[in-house]
Amino acid sequence: MGGDMKKTILCFGDSNTHGYDNVTGGRFDTKTRWPRVLQGLLGEDYDVIEEGLSGRTTCFEDPLHEGLNAVEAIHPVLMSHEPVDLLIIMLGTNDTKERFAATAANIAKGMERLVKKARASADAWAPGAKIMIVAPPPILPEYAGTEIGPDMGRDCDKKSEQLAALFQKTAELLDCEFFDAGAAKGVTMGGADFMHLTPQAHRALAEALCAKIRALFP
Repeated sequence: MGGDMKKTILCFGDSNTHGYDNVTGGRFDTKTRWPRVLQGLLGEDYDVIEEGLSGRTTCFEDPLHEGLNAVEAIHPVLMSHEPVDLLIIMLGTNDTKERFAATAANIAKGMERLVKKARASADAWAPGAKIMIVAPPPILPEYAGTEIGPDMGRDCDKKSEQLAALFQKTAELLDCEFFDAGAAKGVTMGGADFMHLTPQAHRALAEALCAKIRALFP
């Protein structure tokens, strides 16, 4: 590849795509965040775009914060970066918050709705474009005892543990690529709140996705 053959990869997610550092409360630098690491691994034949927003959900309106509903954001984001060859969606962690009163099955339906909305943005896609659903690693039970516990509410870890299997079914239903981040070596939640990726997990995720993406675009 080269020149006009460069592939555009849009990484659409929440704080774990934005690169939230749960130890400092800031943002990891460009050498740490997984989309930027992925760019370095894939090289100049690819254009990897970061579109992460802390708190983003698949389809739920947050009564405390505006602009976090991915269904409302996906069309303008896609059109901003067209033509898109691969859309990577890694969402679902925030959907487990108790205030949304959503089951894991509800969250999977939210992902289904989001993918259908993305596909409907026909003018955004390059020929042969693909969508990859990435199931985030599960929230660890220890989250409940941290500062974020009261905001997240109860049973977030239990719901997040169910997402990979449900998202895989959604991907099969909608003919999407699927990747279970929690099953990849070294990709786990950690740090201060047990629901964000550590620097080591960012790199491990980028390495695992790099191999999968190269197989998609031989």
